[in-house]
Amino acid sequence: MSRKRTAILISGRGSNMVALMEASAIDTFPAEIVLVLSNVPDAPGLAKAAAAGIQTKAIDHKAFEDRPQFEAAVQAELDAADVELVCLAGFMRLLTDEFVTAWHNRMINIHPSLLPSYKGLDTHRRVIRDGGRITGCTVHYVRSQMDQGPIIAQAAVPVHADDTDERLAARVLEAEHALYPMALELVANGTVRVAGEKVRFEGKDLDQPALLSPAKTG
Repeated sequence: MSRKRTAILISGRGSNMVALMEASAIDTFPAEIVLVLSNVPDAPGLAKAAAAGIQTKAIDHKAFEDRPQFEAAVQAELDAADVELVCLAGFMRLLTDEFVTAWHNRMINIHPSLLPSYKGLDTHRRVIRDGGRITGCTVHYVRSQMDQGPIIAQAAVPVHADDTDERLAARVLEAEHALYPMALELVANGTVRVAGEKVRFEGKDLDQPALLSPAKTG
């Protein structure tokens, strides 16, 4: 089986990165993590990836005059590693239209809400403030607009009456760790495709929604 050469872009601790690495350590998983790249030189996730024997690279965005120059350096590393798919996992940089277009339908991201609701930051605080009873997480293809793009998979997480931001965030993160590897598997093995800016399952009626959920969470 030909495994898709995959890079993970991070800015911090890389907890979703670890979940993806653990899944890809199984030989039958259709994606192989070949590079972990961070825009933060001392991001804790880099040490975790290196300890797992994965190539790492730090490219400090502050060393560049603008985003295109920074992204050119990132692209050079992706090219050098023959990367076919990119996973954003807590990568805290907005990407230019040009970079996103270059990786059209080959770059995915995870967001801690049920998109299209609660785009942006502070999702858990906002859900609790609004009295939401269900939240969750979403893996989607990356588009130029923030937290927007065809949805690959989602997982629902209940909001408890006594939840704090921290408790809710912890349960959503647990769901993320289950959902992201599942979504990457679907992309890497060709089970899903994009048609009309919606994700469809191969072999399924195009009118059926591409909505998945991992095992029980929360």
